[in-house]
Amino acid sequence: MIEMEEEELAIDCFLLAGRLLMQSGAETYRAEDTMLRMANSQGLTSAQSFVTPTGIIFSAGHKRPTRIVQIPRRSTDLEKIALVNGVSRRLTAEQITLSEAFEELQRIDRSNLYFPTWLQIVASAIASGCFLILFEGVWKDVPAAILAGGIGFLLFVLMHELTKVKFFAEFTAALFVGITAFITVKLGIGIQIDKIIIASVMPLVPGLLIANAVRDLMAGHFVSGVAKGTEAFLTAFAIGAGVALVLSF
Repeated sequence: MIEMEEEELAIDCFLLAGRLLMQSGAETYRAEDTMLRMANSQGLTSAQSFVTPTGIIFSAGHKRPTRIVQIPRRSTDLEKIALVNGVSRRLTAEQITLSEAFEELQRIDRSNLYFPTWLQIVASAIASGCFLILFEGVWKDVPAAILAGGIGFLLFVLMHELTKVKFFAEFTAALFVGITAFITVKLGIGIQIDKIIIASVMPLVPGLLIANAVRDLMAGHFVSGVAKGTEAFLTAFAIGAGVALVLSF
């Protein structure tokens, strides 16, 4: 067993690991399993955790206080997930101490591992052109898809920073993707408006969210699975509504 002060440090460490995983787009069962493995390595064999997309409930065992931490935002950061998993594995293998693990997790929490915004926009634009070819579009439409994909992702970033509402940001981005595709076809730059739109909205599609929803449902985490599935549905609806609004005119 560990002392009370060290136990508080341990719980803070486990909650931080779980929060980082969920904020970075990890599956619910991965966060719970990581927290419990870390707790078992510190002698807290009766620990229990309950993780949802918006919060974590953790108890070190019977007759011990239960702690709750909120997850205010969620994104996709696979590098942070890998780093947290690395800390967890080294702690359970007794390669680092609890305090060292907590310090590393705090350093990961403070770090910004995202690529620069301009590089994300360029990557989204190039990916849109590649998706066009993947969907058997014509090579002449590649510049139009690159332009629409870049503008769409740029507006998504700007609107998300401005409104903090992901649904509205995705709707606006899809709306301008449709407008850009329509203008390029009218100007003769593009030919197949449907292929241009489909390719350009692909960087906005919540692929990881859909995959995590299915994996959570298969693992028996029905609350998290349904919640993530609903979020993915709302994202898909926002994208579809933005494109439909353009095509309706």
